[in-house]
Amino acid sequence: MTANRSRNPGHAVDFALLVLLATLWGASYTFIKLGVATIPPITLIAARTLIAGLLLLVIMRWRGLSLPRDIATWRRFLFQACLNSVIPFTLIAWAERSLEAGLATILNSTSPIFTFLLTLAITRHEPVAARKLFGVLAGMAGICLIVGVQALGGLGEQLAAQIATVVATICYAGAAIFSRGFKGLDPMAPAAGSLLSGAAILIPISLVVDRPWTLAPSTSSLLALLGLSIFSTALAFVIYFRLIQTLGSVGTTAQAYLRVPIGVALGVLFLGEGLSSTAWIGLGCVVIGVAAMTIPAGKVASLQEAA
Repeated sequence: MTANRSRNPGHAVDFALLVLLATLWGASYTFIKLGVATIPPITLIAARTLIAGLLLLVIMRWRGLSLPRDIATWRRFLFQACLNSVIPFTLIAWAERSLEAGLATILNSTSPIFTFLLTLAITRHEPVAARKLFGVLAGMAGICLIVGVQALGGLGEQLAAQIATVVATICYAGAAIFSRGFKGLDPMAPAAGSLLSGAAILIPISLVVDRPWTLAPSTSSLLALLGLSIFSTALAFVIYFRLIQTLGSVGTTAQAYLRVPIGVALGVLFLGEGLSSTAWIGLGCVVIGVAAMTIPAGKVASLQEAA
């Protein structure tokens, strides 16, 4: 009994962090849409990774922490950067120059599917339980109900942008699996290390391709860049690596399902948008799907025993 009670607070915190992470990353699509209006994608993402990485480095120093200095760890940071920021961030920013933020969100919400499939086919580092498969199916059903079949009507248009978004999603799935190797580090270390590695890759490319000194970004784009860097990147990455250690890669990527309902809720609150009855059912499916993928197996067993 005592052991079961001790697990409850931790799981409640994990679920709250999962919702916060979904909110921060859900907001990133709006930030990116505003940012790329006057800032080229490579420069936007180079600045995003640099600002976020430096911010995390300052916080680490304030906490008395330091980044690892061995070459092996930095090679892992560099590979993580390619999977989790350099390639997917840039692809999504490029795609959103022509793709609606909503459709990008829908396509990107499939990352748990790819994480589940990669886990099943390659790594098998987590048990592929039936409840996780159910969670994948329930979450996708919820997305379809919330957005509506009509929203997918333009799926064949802007094919290059859509393929780029799907490739970014596969990168996120691979990053979630690879990042489990950072379990012995403070969550801020792989977050800061991978972001700074990403900035080191992107800044030279930005200087050559975009010549950022010639740009004249708008105030809204600059503010969006700051919001994207501080909240949707620095803070989000710390939460992400923390959840990878507690929920695992499949469970953590389940936050992708929460991005759409959170976006719908923000629309209801601030834009006066309404929800259809199918959307409410979809929200229920999403919650059930996320719960199935994130609640530990021991907790499920204890609930069944209590019933």
